[in-house]
Amino acid sequence: MPFREINSKMVEATVVPGQRMFSQRGAMLAYRGDVTFTPNIAGGQGGLMSMIGRRVAGEATPLMTVEGNGTVMFGHGGHHIEVIALTGDTLYVEADRLLAFDGTLEQGTMFMGAQGGVMGMVRGQVTGQGLFTTTLKGHGSVAVMAHGGVIRLPITPDRPVHVDPQAYVAHHGDVRNKLSTALGWRDMVGRGSGEAFQLELSGSGAVYVQASEEKL
Repeated sequence: MPFREINSKMVEATVVPGQRMFSQRGAMLAYRGDVTFTPNIAGGQGGLMSMIGRRVAGEATPLMTVEGNGTVMFGHGGHHIEVIALTGDTLYVEADRLLAFDGTLEQGTMFMGAQGGVMGMVRGQVTGQGLFTTTLKGHGSVAVMAHGGVIRLPITPDRPVHVDPQAYVAHHGDVRNKLSTALGWRDMVGRGSGEAFQLELSGSGAVYVQASEEKL
């Protein structure tokens, strides 16, 4: 169920009987045909423990289950939309940045500290972004939101990529993440985020970075 990009801020998806997709609440702009939108507070296929939209531990934002026969146009807040096609791999994406995705994708969550150690926890507390990152795995399409456009940066074994945590949108591939401080603890007092923290991504894959650090 691939998305068709109408412009940089709108995408269109075809909904067919027997298949479903999920979208963020409020993402539907218009639709044609016989299409239904049902709240899904369990986050789709993953059940209670893999709630899509979980920004911090214990908090969840309901998704909408989209079914029927027709076409739906999606967009949200005038944000830039990037369509990412998955061919069996896993996409790691901030839950707040998910616009819509195929219902065939296997959904889950990953605690950032699992890969980044104790410092991984700081990412959610200091930058204001989630401790949990959503995972989508399989074959299908994902539409993500960002501020000011998105650039895809390749990650290779000999060239890791350092990203401002608030500019991070998503990544895929065989990639390890580690949050580190670019300044001493004394220098970080009162700064909150920005260049004081860096998310280091190493391995083989790609990371999607937005042009603005503004939060969604």
